[in-house]
Amino acid sequence: MPLNKDIKKVLVIGSGPIVIGQAAEFDYAGTQACRALREDGIEIVLVNSNPATIMTDKAMADKIYIEPLNLTTIKRIIEKEKPDSILSGFGGQTGLTLSMQLAKEGFLESHNVRLLGASPETIDKAEDRQMFKDTMEKNGQPCIPSKVGTTVEDAEAFALEIGYPVIIRPAFTLGGSGGGIVNNQEELREVAANGLALSPITQILVEKSIAGWKEIEFEVMRDSKGNTITVCSMENLDPVGVHTGDSIVIAPTVTLSDKEYQMLRSAALKIIDELGVEGGCNCQFALHPTSFEYAVIEVNPRVSRSSALASKATGYPIAKVATKIAIGYTLDEIKNAVTGKTYAAFEPALDYVVVKFPKWPFDKFVYAKRDLGTQMKATGEVMSIADTFEMALMKAVRGAEISLDTLNLPKFATESEEELWHIATHATDERLFAVYELLKRGVSVEKMHQETMIDCWFLSKILNLLNYERELAKGQLTQELYTQGKKLGYPDSTIARLSGCEVKFQRKPTFKMVDTCAGEFAAHTPYFYATYDTEEAGGEDEALEFIGENREKQTVIVLGSGPIRIGQGFEFDYASVHCVMSLRQLGYEVVIINNNPETVSTDFDTGDRLYFEPLSPEDVLDIINIEKPIGVVVAFGGQTAIKLTKTLAAHNIPILGSSADTIDMAEDRERFDELLERSGIKRPKGHTIMTTEEALTAARDLGYPVLMRPSYVLGGQNMIIAYCDEDIQE
Repeated sequence: MPLNKDIKKVLVIGSGPIVIGQAAEFDYAGTQACRALREDGIEIVLVNSNPATIMTDKAMADKIYIEPLNLTTIKRIIEKEKPDSILSGFGGQTGLTLSMQLAKEGFLESHNVRLLGASPETIDKAEDRQMFKDTMEKNGQPCIPSKVGTTVEDAEAFALEIGYPVIIRPAFTLGGSGGGIVNNQEELREVAANGLALSPITQILVEKSIAGWKEIEFEVMRDSKGNTITVCSMENLDPVGVHTGDSIVIAPTVTLSDKEYQMLRSAALKIIDELGVEGGCNCQFALHPTSFEYAVIEVNPRVSRSSALASKATGYPIAKVATKIAIGYTLDEIKNAVTGKTYAAFEPALDYVVVKFPKWPFDKFVYAKRDLGTQMKATGEVMSIADTFEMALMKAVRGAEISLDTLNLPKFATESEEELWHIATHATDERLFAVYELLKRGVSVEKMHQETMIDCWFLSKILNLLNYERELAKGQLTQELYTQGKKLGYPDSTIARLSGCEVKFQRKPTFKMVDTCAGEFAAHTPYFYATYDTEEAGGEDEALEFIGENREKQTVIVLGSGPIRIGQGFEFDYASVHCVMSLRQLGYEVVIINNNPETVSTDFDTGDRLYFEPLSPEDVLDIINIEKPIGVVVAFGGQTAIKLTKTLAAHNIPILGSSADTIDMAEDRERFDELLERSGIKRPKGHTIMTTEEALTAARDLGYPVLMRPSYVLGGQNMIIAYCDEDIQE
């Protein structure tokens, strides 16, 4: 069924400001939606209040309203612009809730505006906890024992009936906000009251806790004719109990038997059919670790952060396809832009693994509670692609910008075993590193599995990394040991540090392509990841085919900004994408390096070539070696890209724009001070210090209060006003 000719003007609702649980993935989704509508000549009216997004750029829509996202504003825009349709599923919970309220009030009907994608009934069935439970039970899908309540007393009564611990899940909130696992009546009263206050319909679900089961997600698509496909299966390393946004995730699923996989896949397709979703949908399941018992956790009838991850993991543009479905196309009519031959009805296949690693804000909120539960605390995430889980995990940790290049967290070396077990079993953002440290201290994989319920498959892979590091520590670096390290994802500098030996071997990474079909069809969109294949193993470099020997155009590399964190949001993605557009207009071939799956810069067709890799020295240099650019742009990648300037300068790689020396002069506090001195510019008195003793001497000399600011940091990270010696020491 081709384009619905009645659709001529569509209102697209954005997601407003970045909040924890709702980040750049909705700018990516909204931007893809606008591009898909534009391809069909549809007039686009866009409303969003966030100035840092690409979607609010004049290139994206015909009319843009940078206005508050509330009912009054949306109604005025509809009355003025008279759109015939509204796109609800691309603005996160904000856009979905507004669309629902407009539909329920009868406002859309009275103004002849249709709701595209998910209908109000579909949204209700997925978001209203009672309706969702009823729909699942009617469809024979097992749900966890639960009860919907509208008062704290309701919650208390049911919790007594099924026994603690229980999970509280508010209706119509985002990222599990307002919910949590509670172990007793006192905790329940607090969490239930908060959940009821945050739910727009004052409704919570009290659910039996099944913490410890496996958590599996399926990203599925359905069109108006009822054609359904699964785009991607994903498995959480953390068992049920940690929000999927706070969990390390691997795609595709790796620990399921074929029977388990097919059972859950069939259930996901049945659910999307029963709900009548037209477009993308995310189904979350809990699977008992030792039986075939499973339960449906929840369903998102809109694009989510998982959709962005699944899109980048497979090369299948979920938001774009969902938009095409919303305006009338069926899956067999939508071309796959990656292959140019297959259609969107062709299920993606992966011949690699993808790991997602969350980015948490605890470096800024030093005193915040680091425990992870059913409320998302991550501000963003990084994704990595490799041929093995070990290599993908190492890339992800390196790319998350937490100052680590292995799973050894320095402070855990002296931590008590009791505290490490507490972190491993109760889950904080440092759980992976606590698990690693305990394995290092001789805890067996079986014991670790019993205590944490993390699958033995993941634990044995983590043990592979530990065993390799023990080999390195013997201090004999052979060619064989070096190659093994490269295949496990270790940079040269890390191998040298752990072995105490100079690396004298030539490294030769190979670049493979993400093509949606595991090599069955040739891809036309160059989207690469690095792996380490020795030539004897037939490792061909797929990037070389695209770069070509006799290039007509000169190449420029643009460095992205990595994960979203407090102080570095998607304003840098906005800047990077504009830089790419300008360079392409000037006739350059533009290569993007970035590892954030939520962004427009990592869309496979934003630049001429995309490398989904960590923004760390070795990874970037390997890409520069193969691409041979005339220069690299660091100015639009925030602090992430700026930090690489010294590496680039040391290898004589031209930096386009401000030089490495200029950047260092501005970022290094001592050099900046000299610059102001030379220029005769007044400034507060200050000293550059490297140790605690120097800091105390400087503070006493200057007189309290003093301001402490680190060099080369972002958004004032670890910057404090100190009023006494204790503040300085801390």
